[in-house]
Amino acid sequence: MTANSPKILALDFDGVICNGLIEYFEVAWRTYCQVWSPVNETPPTDLAAKFYQLRPVIEIGWEMPVLVKALVEGVADENILQKWASISQEILLKDNLNGKEIGTKLDKMRDEWIATDLEGWLSLHRFYPGIVEKIQETINVGIKLYIVTTKEGRFTQQLMQKAGVDLPKESIIGKEVKRPKYEILRELIQSAEIMPDSLWFVEDRLKTLQLVQQQTDLENVKLFLADWGYNTPLEKVTAENDPQIQLLSISQFSGDFSEWFK
Repeated sequence: MTANSPKILALDFDGVICNGLIEYFEVAWRTYCQVWSPVNETPPTDLAAKFYQLRPVIEIGWEMPVLVKALVEGVADENILQKWASISQEILLKDNLNGKEIGTKLDKMRDEWIATDLEGWLSLHRFYPGIVEKIQETINVGIKLYIVTTKEGRFTQQLMQKAGVDLPKESIIGKEVKRPKYEILRELIQSAEIMPDSLWFVEDRLKTLQLVQQQTDLENVKLFLADWGYNTPLEKVTAENDPQIQLLSISQFSGDFSEWFK
């Protein structure tokens, strides 16, 4: 480790380590069919491509089948990008649905899929090039690595094992902890007894990084927006213009830590 490397590297999972778009759409479509019972259970040919493009609006799992519903109903892409929070709530209210219940259905769908066809499920995930190698290299030089994700920890662990990285359970902090990411980062800093600037956090959601910025005790945490993840061109520009956030390319990520600030 050098002055140009972190003592703790915290990584988001989906959109930073792993591209799960194919699985996302498949499980979202299956859950949509279960909730709304469409006449035709074969998705329209262009639906997956639209879903992939609009994935950046999703914050919580239950929103995925709701996004499918919005697209099936013909809600314009631009409206979804600009007003997703209100559109998703309108869909729930219109059909007297509850986001938590939809999320439970989606998780159950995943669990059943994993239980009956683990290899098929795993095969729909793609690790971004160079990411797994960088993770392994980081662990090998003694830097503490954590995955901080809104995905269920058990799903994340299975995928990392598939990639050949066997992280201890405590290094994967998933949705089940039910705490904001900034709180988790605070706990990691406190438990390791390090200065905030020794923790580097890579995330593909600009809003999540901005929430960390708002915590006065975390203002020196090194924040990076993964430009290969689920974010929009506007979010990339916003990050570039924010002196506290580094816009990070995948080639920078795979290289030496000293390259991360160029």
